[in-house]
Amino acid sequence: MSGKGKFGFEPLEPASVKPRKREVGPMGAAVREAAGSLAESTETLVEQRRQNASDAKAFRTAQGEGRVLEIIRVDDIRTDDLPRDRIDLAATAGSDEMEELKASIRARGQKEPIEVFRTNAGFQLKKGWRRLTALKQLWQETGDTRFAVVTARVSSGPADRIDLYIDMVEENVIREDLSFAEMAQVAITAAADAGMEGQEADVLVGRIFASLHKMKRSYIRSFVFLLQELGDVLPYPKAISRNLGVEVARRIQASPEVSVSLRNALASVRSAEEQTEVLSRPPAALAGRGTLGRGADQKKAVKYEFHVGEAKVTARKGECRILSGTDFSSIDRKRLQSAIEAFHKVLDEK
Repeated sequence: MSGKGKFGFEPLEPASVKPRKREVGPMGAAVREAAGSLAESTETLVEQRRQNASDAKAFRTAQGEGRVLEIIRVDDIRTDDLPRDRIDLAATAGSDEMEELKASIRARGQKEPIEVFRTNAGFQLKKGWRRLTALKQLWQETGDTRFAVVTARVSSGPADRIDLYIDMVEENVIREDLSFAEMAQVAITAAADAGMEGQEADVLVGRIFASLHKMKRSYIRSFVFLLQELGDVLPYPKAISRNLGVEVARRIQASPEVSVSLRNALASVRSAEEQTEVLSRPPAALAGRGTLGRGADQKKAVKYEFHVGEAKVTARKGECRILSGTDFSSIDRKRLQSAIEAFHKVLDEK
């Protein structure tokens, strides 16, 4: 059989067959390059969109949690939704401390943001009343546009209204910038808030001031009772010391008629010192017309007690007893003797 094929060609030997080399032409190279670029750009675009979506979600979360800072005009922030934790706002606004804060902001700008929450009517202040007030005063006094805006942390507002009260007092409580009377007034005001659903003030003390020690909460409850009994005749509630306020509340609770005597006596006070003098009187000295000064009524008193700092003083005929945490036996005898001699010298002065 012949090795030739149908058409008379002999089969080629594999070694003699050379594969054809196909080169990519200019058009093919351009198409490939365009396809690669398109695929690469599509992947980049998809990744960018994923990142944008993630960033937007993170921003919305931060915004809802009040972690986003915004620049807001001071005139756009209202302060009428939540009562402030200061009893005398006018005095605070005109105090030396306010002038010092204004001087700091004037020199260095606002360093700490205030906190506001959104409502249907706009922005309401949560924390930072003094900083906002300082900026408003500077804006009115100077006309400098730097003070026309405030840096604020904005939230949508908590679901539970009591959280607003907690947030408001938290900063001032931590730095011990509120008097016991002011803390008690916060609880009393919160109890009158329709959003609290009729919770009593002494109960709200445990919620609003939950971070404080239980003994301090006990003191606040004493001041709640005191303000509820005498608040309308106490012209200087912030001047009442912790021990005096607790002692007066205890006396009224033990003998309700003391409240009537105190109300009569407090009607004539004209200063914080006079108020303290009236509240410090023993019950027996309050009987009568309630005029200022220690007269015959006090001389008739069999016994009375008061506090000086942490020390409790009990006075009766022939005895003056001091109970405190001080270890008097550790004090040098001559020093203690000098103190007693000075004590008697003051008592003997006319």
